[in-house]
Amino acid sequence: MVHQPMIAPSILSADFARLADEAVAVSGRDGAPGADWLHVDVMDAHFVPNLTLGLPVVKSLLAATDIPLDCHLMIDDPDRWAIGYAEAGAHNVTVHVEAAADPVRLARNLRAAGAKAGLSVKPGTPLEPYLDVLKEYDTLLVMSVEPGFGGQKFMAEVLDKVRTARRLVDTGHLRLLVEIDGGINAETIEAAAEAGVDCFVAGSAVYDATDPGRAVEALRGLAATASPHLAVR
Repeated sequence: MVHQPMIAPSILSADFARLADEAVAVSGRDGAPGADWLHVDVMDAHFVPNLTLGLPVVKSLLAATDIPLDCHLMIDDPDRWAIGYAEAGAHNVTVHVEAAADPVRLARNLRAAGAKAGLSVKPGTPLEPYLDVLKEYDTLLVMSVEPGFGGQKFMAEVLDKVRTARRLVDTGHLRLLVEIDGGINAETIEAAAEAGVDCFVAGSAVYDATDPGRAVEALRGLAATASPHLAVR
């Protein structure tokens, strides 16, 4: 099925003092669709070495924007904490398979709480042991940098996992959205799109631009041109 490339600007690269304004900057204008999701990196300084923000800030963002929130939880014990983000109204809540104690039950609980369930894998984590688990999930988030900090270099070797996931989705073995996060910009998005990504998380490529909204449009166009399964509506 051909559909529109999804762009999810990462607020990790935004001005934390102006998050509501930064959401508006990518919300679309003059008929352009704007961001599809707003990617929110939640880090706890335990699962990853960085500390960012948590549920109170997510609740404030939910009140400030209509863009669906894509919450990426880089935290220990997501089985305990992730449900709160779904209950608050996050559209997609992604947990790390390396941190989840019972990823199948967690996916079901996230869905029951009203969110889509996402599963993320670090660059060094293979997909094959989790193919049955992924049948419970709506989103697969392939990390193309080591989680923890923005601005890292894109790791092209993870695209083999994208190709595997794309093949399994296209053949009906999985039913999920393939998302990628880390080092996505005008130089790397085409390779990711060609490999089979549906949704592209971009931080500095959007928020370091003079016009973040136009940066979203440009990235979407590059993805659509390079992808065999995506198109601009």
